[in-house]
Amino acid sequence: MKNYDISAVNKVKRGANRATYDVEKINTILDAGFVGYVSYIYENKAICLPMAYGRDGNKIYLHGSHKNRMLLALLENKEISMTVMHLDALVLARSGLHHSVNYRSATLFGTVQKTTDPISKEKALKCVVDHMMPGRWDGIRPMHKKELDGTLVVEMTITTASAKIRDVGVKDENADLELPIWAGLLPLKQVAEFPISDDLLPKDIAVPEHVMAYYEKNRP
Repeated sequence: MKNYDISAVNKVKRGANRATYDVEKINTILDAGFVGYVSYIYENKAICLPMAYGRDGNKIYLHGSHKNRMLLALLENKEISMTVMHLDALVLARSGLHHSVNYRSATLFGTVQKTTDPISKEKALKCVVDHMMPGRWDGIRPMHKKELDGTLVVEMTITTASAKIRDVGVKDENADLELPIWAGLLPLKQVAEFPISDDLLPKDIAVPEHVMAYYEKNRP
C-alpha cells in the first residue's frame, strides 16, 4: 500500500478521521468520474471551473483551445490543484445541525506542462475520451491534423493528494433519538439512460457495443 506524503499542502485538518492518503483509493475516486474542478488565478482573481479529464498513472490530462485562459494561467504558474467529488447520499438527521452528505472527494496538487509532441497529444486526448467511456476512441474517426494542431493539451503530474470519504449513517444527539422525526439516508447515484441515436444517423447504424456496455453497467 502506497500513500502520498502528508504535508501542509495536502493534510486534511477538519474531519481528519475521514481522510485517506492512499494512492490506490484516490485513483479509484478519480477513475469513477470524468469531471474535475480546477482552480487557478486569473488577473488576481480566484476562479474554479469544471473540466473533463483523463488519468494515466500519476498523470492527469486537460485540453482546450490555445486561447483558453485557464490552461494558459496554469502553464504560466506551473502549478495546479483539482478536486473530484462524488455525492453518494443525503444524510437526513433529526436536527438541522446534523444534516450531512455521504461522499468521496479527492484533491490533487501537482505541476503542469504543455504537451507539444503530436503523438503524445493524441495519446493524451485518447486518454480523456476513453476515461469518459472505455473503448470510445477506437470507435470514432481519427483526428485531423488541423484539429490536433488547434488543441492545447496540458499534462498534470500529481505530486501529492488527499481524499475524504464519509460513508456512515446519521449522527444525532442522544437526546434527540426518541423524537418522532424520521431520520436516515437517501442514496444518490449517477445513472445512464438508454442511448439515443442522432437523428441524422443512417437507420442501419446500431448503437456500438462499447456504448451498450457502458449503459448496461450504469443503467438504473
